[in-house]
Amino acid sequence: MNSATMTAFTQAAEFRAAGTDLSERRRSGVSKGPLIDIAATPDAVGIAWGADGAARIGALMTIAAIAADARIAQAYPGLAASALGLATPQVRHLATLGGNLAQRSRCWYFRNPHIDCLKKGGVECPARSGNHLYGVAFDLGPCVAVHPSTMAAALLAYEAKIDTNKRHGISVGELLGDGSSAADHTLAPGEMIASVELPAPVAGERALYKRAISRTHAEWPLVEVCIRAVVSGGTFQFVRIAAGGIAPVPLRLSAAEAALQGRPAKAATIAEAARAATTGAKPLPMTGYKLDLLQGVVQDLLERVVA
Repeated sequence: MNSATMTAFTQAAEFRAAGTDLSERRRSGVSKGPLIDIAATPDAVGIAWGADGAARIGALMTIAAIAADARIAQAYPGLAASALGLATPQVRHLATLGGNLAQRSRCWYFRNPHIDCLKKGGVECPARSGNHLYGVAFDLGPCVAVHPSTMAAALLAYEAKIDTNKRHGISVGELLGDGSSAADHTLAPGEMIASVELPAPVAGERALYKRAISRTHAEWPLVEVCIRAVVSGGTFQFVRIAAGGIAPVPLRLSAAEAALQGRPAKAATIAEAARAATTGAKPLPMTGYKLDLLQGVVQDLLERVVA
């Protein structure tokens, strides 16, 4: 295969690690074409720790391994809890960090091979005028499907940076976009996630994760939130709040953060921040319930952080 043919093959191919999402899409006929299997190297499956306590996680490390790593749980408890909360034990055992970040939409219109939607080159989003019960509550773009990555929301809260085989030090926002397009991510053809860089934890921080689901186990979240906070001297000294399940991309809840920063760690402050969590929301006719869930989850996590 000459270089031009190889380039064309790579441009058209999809990368496969565990294939927990890709296999499903290929069975349904949504994804077709050539595959490139990713070889697992030591860098791709391990965790490297810096002298300052920062961590680099290889993109092929499984979700289960992240959830079970004691040092990750101590340094980044919100990330470990997010990993432990997603999918099922069987999926977590195979699914990779990079795959979770780069997975495709779970919208039932996208997953139907007989329906053209914006994500498949169509001219409209059928969910917008159809059944969008699990769609966005923050309507940011033409597509109303929520982003499916739990790990992306947690990494947004931790202000992580991502390396690919073509780019270095990009943010979660740069990887996933701002929600104004129908794309699931900004990865170019032939580009794959290589690793995730987590900054050193902030001294004294606590972190929690919670998802609201419609069943007890193995359900996609209706709303999920990861919170990091430092409470010292009776005030919020540091706050990061990120949410998933509410928009085409995970969102930092900056209005809620602003309502807490430097404020007393009291019930009234927490209630105000929970209300502020819905700032900027534009729910669809069937998704207004998500704002109540979002407010409740944020309030619950904040109360637990300061307890």
